[in-house]
Amino acid sequence: MTRRRLVLAVILAGTVFAGRPADETAAQAKPEGEMRWALYVTLSPVWFDPGEVAGQITPFWVLYALHDALVKPMPGNLMSPSLAESWTVSADQRVYEFKLREGLKFHNGDPFTAEDVKFSFHRAKGSRTLHDKVREVVVVSPSRVRFHLHEAWPDFMTFYGTMVSGAGWIVPKKYVERVGDDGFKKAPVGLGPYKFVSHTPGIELVMEAYEGYWRKTPSVKRLVFKSVTESTTRLAMLKRGEVDIAYLLEAPQAQEVKRDPNLTLAFSGGIAVFFLDFLDQWDPKSPWHDRRVRLAANYAIDRQALSDAETLGASKPAGNHVPPTFEFALPLEPYPYDPARAKKLLAEAGYPNGFDAGDLHQLPPYFSLGEAIVGYMQAVGIRLRMRPMERGAYFALITSKKAKGLCVCTSSLYGNAASRLSEVIPSDGTYAYGGYPDIDALFKQQAGETDRKKREAMLHQIQRLDHERVRYGPIYQYVWPSGVGPRVAEPALMLINPYPWSAPLEEVRLKKP
Repeated sequence: MTRRRLVLAVILAGTVFAGRPADETAAQAKPEGEMRWALYVTLSPVWFDPGEVAGQITPFWVLYALHDALVKPMPGNLMSPSLAESWTVSADQRVYEFKLREGLKFHNGDPFTAEDVKFSFHRAKGSRTLHDKVREVVVVSPSRVRFHLHEAWPDFMTFYGTMVSGAGWIVPKKYVERVGDDGFKKAPVGLGPYKFVSHTPGIELVMEAYEGYWRKTPSVKRLVFKSVTESTTRLAMLKRGEVDIAYLLEAPQAQEVKRDPNLTLAFSGGIAVFFLDFLDQWDPKSPWHDRRVRLAANYAIDRQALSDAETLGASKPAGNHVPPTFEFALPLEPYPYDPARAKKLLAEAGYPNGFDAGDLHQLPPYFSLGEAIVGYMQAVGIRLRMRPMERGAYFALITSKKAKGLCVCTSSLYGNAASRLSEVIPSDGTYAYGGYPDIDALFKQQAGETDRKKREAMLHQIQRLDHERVRYGPIYQYVWPSGVGPRVAEPALMLINPYPWSAPLEEVRLKKP
């Protein structure tokens, strides 16, 4: 393939992402101070390794610190050139070539080359679709790498250049081969703005500024991520000045922050959509197999009241589990709150006195949401039992496809409507307990359609059919409150929109003494 056969797909998006001149680097102030976060879940060492990313967005709050990607979401550009200066795509849309930044080094001093890109892609576990579509990765030179696809696939960059997978986030080949996967998780080495210092399981992760970071020298010297699972404890630590940012406060604590003149209430998110998944709907013997029962469950819920109670009204009631800002999203109105209609539908389906619906599996740590939904269902006769569990156990159960009853699930997969649908809607999706042959066929067809209008029509049809069949029950597009302490000048929340946490972390700043 000659250069003449390549057409330019993306060029550098402004000088903010370009390499820095030497005099500018020298002029930048040295990183100072320590900034601390209270996280709402326990950090997993699995999140230290981009190769372990498997559908959930949570690991990226660590990846944005320790690691870097060829292309990634950044402020003002959700597919921003990063370790790759630019890329091109062939006329037949089967070959993507990336031009890499030269002279970059990993935190341990190893040079960054195309070999690391190829190695990182092949060891990434999270995206089966991406690996199935790529025929070969070819190292052209130390600063150029080509991805050859089996056939034209319009979503290659969606899967490789956003947070759909971790395959485009780069690890050092020589170091990983020397220490092994387990050794890498214990002492990760990356190309990001911060270096790994220590991890105390269940307690904290400590990182230090990497002054050689290509984009800019971080302002803050030391970052500390503390695992604090109780919302009340996170707020108490914020008030005492033990942390500077307390993520995900429950409504009573958020109201306290609002009343405290020394603290600031900040909202972030917009990427995750909570939804009910009727896991037993594929069993003809289950009440959930009846569309009227699934519809009744949707009418039983007051989505705005849930948003008010859980997020001070910040989360928008949803009619689709694809966020409305995503490409190819079909606008759908949320189901109205109508318990009388829900009871009527249940009676028509043969359940005038309701029924025992088994377990409600609630995504941790949102147990108050699950309790509220159990109450709404109980009010119309659908009797559920919530079984709280730890986050890891919850995901293990749901992905095993052995859970029964109802799930309050969430999808936070980045990209567009196709990538968001991919986990739940096709029969072979990671979290799909069943599916429809006609929708499976449409989903497969759209994946190879290069005509944008035709593809949009197919994806709209899939979303329309799912809605008509009441495949699931969207609840709300999740936006949540956090508390910010008085020392913080820039928390970097929502600089990347949508993205729930502080990022990019080289942008966080403390106030000058």
